[in-house]
Amino acid sequence: MAREKARFVCAECGAVTAKWLGRCESCGAWNSLAEEAPASPASVPRGRAARVAFVGLAGEAEPPPRVPSAMAELDRVLGGGFVPGSAVLVSGDPGIGKSTLMLQAAAALARAGRRVLYISGEESVAQVRLRARRLGLESAPLGLAAATALADIAAALEAERDAALVVIDSIQTMWLETLDSAPGTVSQVRASAFELVRLAKSVGFALVLVGHVTKDGAIAGPRVLEHMVDAVLYFEGDRGHQFRILRGVKNRFGATDEIGVFAMTDRGLAEVANPSALFLAERRGNVAGSAVFAGLEGTRPVLLEVQALLGAEAAGPPRRAVLGWEGGRLAMLLAVLEARCGLRLAGRDVFLNIAGGLKVTEPAADLAVAAALISAAGGVPVDPGMVFFGEVGLSGEVRQVAQAEARLKEAAKLGFTAACLPRRLARAPRGFRPPEGLGLGEIGHLADLILRLGAPAS
Repeated sequence: MAREKARFVCAECGAVTAKWLGRCESCGAWNSLAEEAPASPASVPRGRAARVAFVGLAGEAEPPPRVPSAMAELDRVLGGGFVPGSAVLVSGDPGIGKSTLMLQAAAALARAGRRVLYISGEESVAQVRLRARRLGLESAPLGLAAATALADIAAALEAERDAALVVIDSIQTMWLETLDSAPGTVSQVRASAFELVRLAKSVGFALVLVGHVTKDGAIAGPRVLEHMVDAVLYFEGDRGHQFRILRGVKNRFGATDEIGVFAMTDRGLAEVANPSALFLAERRGNVAGSAVFAGLEGTRPVLLEVQALLGAEAAGPPRRAVLGWEGGRLAMLLAVLEARCGLRLAGRDVFLNIAGGLKVTEPAADLAVAAALISAAGGVPVDPGMVFFGEVGLSGEVRQVAQAEARLKEAAKLGFTAACLPRRLARAPRGFRPPEGLGLGEIGHLADLILRLGAPAS
């Protein structure tokens, strides 16, 4: 029988090639191909297989039970707490606080009387104890171990039938002896994750896998890892800011795009119950180029400050620097302001920043960004008691966005007195009731916004 040839798998995207290449042809990553032994195909014993029973869509299904983590922000992102038998993947940049977050959650759950196991493959027991002492968690009754051999870990977990939560930090350090590849390779990560998820389903504990990310921000390892688990959470933040955002991008037991807000302190991560007040705490309302955006992250309304700064016209190509927003959307908005409203910005440097380090992706921020740019161009400060939200089209029209009432309630709660929003929403359709004390200003086109802000077009 002919010997099967080895194959090479990209650690970044999971692409398979027959020979080693310095650069992956699929994703373009350099030195990411690793050799992997071919798996022998297994035939399905159809004669002994049991038939699959099919049922109808109608029926009563109870909601999955929840194990609250005693951290409200984490429970919000998870949809109410950990689900027994589920697998959660938590990823983020190195040093952002993933291990700190999971150690605090594990300790809080252990103090609530649950059996919690924390397995570290990157640090020794002494190092984890040192962090726990710094965070004031050394008295929490959780089980701690330092191991990387998956066979030993699986044997220990099968014996722990009363465990409610198991944390693996991190999945890239786990390895199986049956595979001829180093820890962290595509085959090792895939096989280790499959075995751990299988254990979680069979034994019934909630599993948390801590994962690394690549330089592009994607989860390291094969993409199938995200399909194996029930929830994928990204821990985001800028090291220059104290805020950390836990964002759910996949959740089979709850809503996606929910966020939890934390503040990094010398005693670990502190939950932020009212992120809008924290993001606007250092805002100065008498500066041109600043506008407040009433955004929505999942089901949570969040108010953020949008800052814009315009430089003088230069002979060379203008610069476009964006932090916390999409650069392509800024380019589109600048073109609309110039072509539809006569605002000359093409030759000027444009700097845009979402204060606080939060990344905004929803189109509803268009109107707030436009207000900041118009204010910066005219040198006229925006009314400090006004918020903005609305999507801008290519003809300059302002379009409706979802859940306007929740955005307005959050603005009224923080003391804002006026709101600029799409025209049809301002006319109060059936069931739409603006909060008391909040005046609504209708904006149908960006030209109306320029007149309202008192910044003449140039």
